[in-house]
Amino acid sequence: MPLIPEEPQIHESVPGPRATPAAGRTAPTPRPVPGPGPRPAPPRGAPAASARPGKPGPSRGPAPAPPAQRTAPKPSAAAGAGKAAASGATASEAQLQLIPAPANGAVDAADEAVDLLLDSGRAPSEVLVLTTGEQHPWAAHELSFGEASYWAQHDAGDDVFYADAGAERAEGRPVVVVAVNGGSDETVAKALPAAMARAGALLIVCGDPQRINALIGASA
Repeated sequence: MPLIPEEPQIHESVPGPRATPAAGRTAPTPRPVPGPGPRPAPPRGAPAASARPGKPGPSRGPAPAPPAQRTAPKPSAAAGAGKAAASGATASEAQLQLIPAPANGAVDAADEAVDLLLDSGRAPSEVLVLTTGEQHPWAAHELSFGEASYWAQHDAGDDVFYADAGAERAEGRPVVVVAVNGGSDETVAKALPAAMARAGALLIVCGDPQRINALIGASA
């Protein structure tokens, strides 16, 4: 069954879309569901989780309550996705969500998804971001200092990590966000089931729905 993009559902305490869409984006990006089992907001006065790596800024205040939980429709068996489960979900039970975005806006859509996940209470260490085309700017910057330093940050596992979808060394995390920002059809067709296998609770795919559905159908 083709993936059906979810209608955005924004809780009144969650910030809405940015006022100015990213360049090249044809429509505002729907906000993602935080996924099963979000972590509670930190106690008042406790230090909050940092923003995405490489983007220092003022510390976050107490995280707002997440939107009402919604379960994505169960896709075909070829997609490898199952019904969303409560805490302790396995890779085969991960919730699957599609966020429509053009290839040149997929990375921005993935960044917005990460922001909302962190705001909803997810720890940075729980999120892995993969790209099918060019490396995420953070990954490209860190790799400029050498692979040893780059993968040391992955092994530390204390922050959001960004990697190429084909990087076998990137280990799974509770939440995996895939930016379909390029790459051949063969690359994307392999990346999606591999990303599902890495996702413990939630897989978010940002890209062209028509292309993604076609590639999932072709791999059935």
